[in-house]
Amino acid sequence: MTPTPSRVLTATSHWRPTAALGRALVVSGIALAVALVVGDPSLVVIAAPFVLLVALSLVHRPTREPRLDSHLDHVILHEGQGTTARLAMADVDEVEFVTRVAGRPPYVALRPSGGYVGRLLAEGVPDVEISPRRWGRRFLGEEYVALYTPWAGFRYGPIALGGQQVRVLPVTPPYDSRAEVPQPLGLVGAHRSRRPGSGTELAGIRTFQAGDRLRRINWRVSLRTGALHVVTTRAEEDTGVLLVVDALADHGPSDGIDGAASSLDLTVRAAAAIAEHHVRTGDRVALRVVGRGGEQVGYGAGARHLRMIQDRLSTIQVGEVAEGAGADDGVLRLGVTGGAVVIVMSPMLAESVGTVAATLTRRGVTVLVIDTLPPDARPPRLDGVEPGLVDLAWRMRRIERSVVLDRLAMLGCPVVAWRGPGTVDDVMRRLARRAQQPRVAVR
Repeated sequence: MTPTPSRVLTATSHWRPTAALGRALVVSGIALAVALVVGDPSLVVIAAPFVLLVALSLVHRPTREPRLDSHLDHVILHEGQGTTARLAMADVDEVEFVTRVAGRPPYVALRPSGGYVGRLLAEGVPDVEISPRRWGRRFLGEEYVALYTPWAGFRYGPIALGGQQVRVLPVTPPYDSRAEVPQPLGLVGAHRSRRPGSGTELAGIRTFQAGDRLRRINWRVSLRTGALHVVTTRAEEDTGVLLVVDALADHGPSDGIDGAASSLDLTVRAAAAIAEHHVRTGDRVALRVVGRGGEQVGYGAGARHLRMIQDRLSTIQVGEVAEGAGADDGVLRLGVTGGAVVIVMSPMLAESVGTVAATLTRRGVTVLVIDTLPPDARPPRLDGVEPGLVDLAWRMRRIERSVVLDRLAMLGCPVVAWRGPGTVDDVMRRLARRAQQPRVAVR
């Protein structure tokens, strides 16, 4: 914990007299000495409360060292959720008052808001509620604890107690899509296939053939035509969805879940929402992070796989990829298979990400780019550089970005801005219709 300058405390791990006891002892001693010298009994009356305070404090002088420990109720949270930091104490029969001062790491809200809480031990041990406001790995629960004996004569601490590592998973904004995924090639799922099979989506009615199931017979049509007819359906299949997350840089301010969202905030939350939607519909989802950590999650389905993806998203670190891992290497390592849909979430300010999207589109892979650059994103101010020059460079970079987006659209790679529910519905429908048409892929 790194306290602010106004909250710097010196940790001690033994009982010490308090400043109040020292002042009472000094005042009572001086008053009694002066009363003896000048022979004024009124000074004895004035010193009597201080003498009584010293006597009561010494009567309650502690003899045992307390044992303290703190823990959090939860170690895995979503953005905006909260947990409670609880204090466990032993050998505190001589303690009357407890004070806790919690650390305040960034993107964390506390209750009480200042992080200070104190209470008489007879009323119960005070708790501190902690709520992380942004995804990532957070070290929460660091604090200083001080104990006081009756009449505030002696103090134990403040003693520093360590916290715990908490995984803060990205929140999944409300997201649902009724659009079909192009080219489903799996065995089971909720997407309509272009081939007939055992499903629930009506494909048509035809005459009975050997091998048809009797329960598929349509008796109304059969009685009207005089020949047996059966109902045909489309197969329901799953698809592979590859989520490509751009973590090369973070643009715009981030104020947590309650405030402004940076480009990386939008990217991570969009990836979490899309992954949850496709896992819920039975699709196989994979994750590939383009950035310093290069986090990867293979194809899989189910609640356990979704939690793995969310955990990888919470560990993303902003930074450039390692030397030698260029755009071509990134394409080769994506592991795109036939029928897979690649969803790239990026502010599209890195040349390598645009190259990856264009290369996959030319190879005939279904690619969708979700633009996660905030509309009000501004470059950071640099020391020694004129603000006007920084703004000019930023405008030029935005123009280059628009050119890249236009070229991707010309190649047939749609680009949409992330806006939550319904972001990709229309695009997915158009991609599904286009997938049914013959096309030539560039090899």
